[in-house]
Amino acid sequence: MADNSPKITLYWLNHSRSQRIIWLLEELKVPYEIEVFHRDKETLLAPKELEQIHPLGKSPVIAIVPPGGDASKPIVLAESGFMTQYLVDHAPEGKKLMPTKWQDGKEGVIGGETEEWLRYSYYMHYAEGSLMPYLVLALVLSRLKSPQVPFLVRPITSIIANRIISMFVFPNVNKHLAFLDQQLATSGGKYLCGNKLTAADILMSFPVIAGSGRFDELGYFEGGSWEKAYPRVAEYVKVLESEEGYKRSVEKIEAIDGKFEASL
Repeated sequence: MADNSPKITLYWLNHSRSQRIIWLLEELKVPYEIEVFHRDKETLLAPKELEQIHPLGKSPVIAIVPPGGDASKPIVLAESGFMTQYLVDHAPEGKKLMPTKWQDGKEGVIGGETEEWLRYSYYMHYAEGSLMPYLVLALVLSRLKSPQVPFLVRPITSIIANRIISMFVFPNVNKHLAFLDQQLATSGGKYLCGNKLTAADILMSFPVIAGSGRFDELGYFEGGSWEKAYPRVAEYVKVLESEEGYKRSVEKIEAIDGKFEASL
């Protein structure tokens, strides 16, 4: 790799959404380093050391030192969608992960964008802004039914959690899975934005892959399982897991941490 390449460091946290950023970096074929952090086993919170990287102490976070830049003053990026967009815009291989933006002869005209690019831009925000909040809420509510809650109050917290899940979380997750199934039916390929992998698919990989093991816990789907109710989404999960870049990212995590589990 050329000497004028930027220095990229990914601050990785176990049981976080960091894996898809490793996948992205693998697809972009840029050199990078990984600094590993682990959650507190009791609180499950990120360690305080991450706050030295970014004030919110979240992961993933990346630090970029431009060629010839000052290593003590890196560009620090948080939020998966933002760092994905930034890396795709600057890496030479990034164009391969973006659909063509303009229809021929309509460059720079409102409405001149391609359908694939509009989908791509939408999913770059949808993954975290629309889908993930329901999955995070489901995770939080599941804690109310866990042994972490004192035994005497657990029946009450479990009733409350189940009520919120059945009345709010499940209907919305069901709606989103139906939406994604329909989007895949009309995408023109096996991915959300057509017939080639994009950065939007990489961002979407975490909620659909991690959620796939827990959707059925939320409620009853038509046909008896979410996979039968939404077969296109189920197939999409398999397509993403079969990507070579995805496999390499898993191998990287297993090499640095011994195991990998895509879970909420």
